[in-house]
Amino acid sequence: MLTGDASLIKNMNRSLILSTIVEHKWISRAEIAKVTGLNKATISVQVSELLENELIIEAQLEHTSLGRRPIMLSINNNAGFALGIDLDKTMITFTLADLSGCPVHTDIVDLQDSNYDVILDILSRQIRDYQSKCKKTHYGLIAVVIGIHGIVDTDEVIYFVPQHDWKNKTLKKDLEREVGIKIHIENNANLCSLAEKVYKHHHSKNLLSVSLYSGIGLGFMINGELVKGFHGYAGEIGHMIIVPNGLPCSCGNLGCWEQYASENSLIRRISHDLQKLDLCFEDIQNGLNDKEPAICKEMEQFIMYLSIGLNNLINLYNPEILVVNSALLRLNPNAIEELKAHFTSRISHYSQLLLSEFGKKACIMGACAMGIQKFLDVSELSLTL
Repeated sequence: MLTGDASLIKNMNRSLILSTIVEHKWISRAEIAKVTGLNKATISVQVSELLENELIIEAQLEHTSLGRRPIMLSINNNAGFALGIDLDKTMITFTLADLSGCPVHTDIVDLQDSNYDVILDILSRQIRDYQSKCKKTHYGLIAVVIGIHGIVDTDEVIYFVPQHDWKNKTLKKDLEREVGIKIHIENNANLCSLAEKVYKHHHSKNLLSVSLYSGIGLGFMINGELVKGFHGYAGEIGHMIIVPNGLPCSCGNLGCWEQYASENSLIRRISHDLQKLDLCFEDIQNGLNDKEPAICKEMEQFIMYLSIGLNNLINLYNPEILVVNSALLRLNPNAIEELKAHFTSRISHYSQLLLSEFGKKACIMGACAMGIQKFLDVSELSLTL
């Protein structure tokens, strides 16, 4: 029992020291002691092991004050690389990131169809290629995390991907058999929320991230932990009914939120109003700039319906940070203020409502962050781009 306890404490100390080094980029042993409260002997032992394992490096940085230059510690960025993958409807995006979370290479592969075996082959070939590119580093390819635009259960089995009509696909198992490296499968909205926490809102313990692209997805962190639900299906907030007996949804219900407040729903309505099938973001931007009545009216309705769902989320979770990820909202410089104007309830409490700075990169950056966090085995991870 004592051995187990000692091992647990050692691992906790290692995690705390390593996450502190990552967060500060460069930090001395003395500063680590101040930040963590650990004694110098414990820090010395842990740092020696981390240096020996080539996870961190040390250097004497130049400074102008008198006295001995302190020896500073930093993560060894190039000791290994994490591969984040965003498996979307028409393309697969691959981003390789170093151990500081900085992207170093990105590839995009267009998808011609949704055939599972074809996509499995594409993923296998690309992952093997990245393995080859990373093999000269100390740890090589440290992790592969794939963001899925669908429902993923707690065993990382893909329950359903509506964009590809996939049901009960064991992508994790199939890929691991092909490439011989551990694969992680995660819902894209969860990865979006992780990206916001790890790269932008380091000290937020209660964060909600709402993505509005093809549908509406919710990733939420409560007390600093991703909340996935009993089977892992939590966050399908786009299928919250906001209009009884409203528009039919592919899920089988009527009046789902994503039929009124997703980007696809807005584009669909404006296309119908303008009788324009090839509508693009530039058309909407120009229409807003020119105060075109049809586009302005639809944007106003879009924000109203969006605010209904967001207000429900605020009342449910009382978030500190509520991030909305939408390229269309970014076309409207007053979007946040217009959303806030609909939050009139006296009992709705939150700290900040923000538009995401990541856009469609949120999923893949969250995937890279998850890969790094799993490899370093740290409970807290704070990165900056």
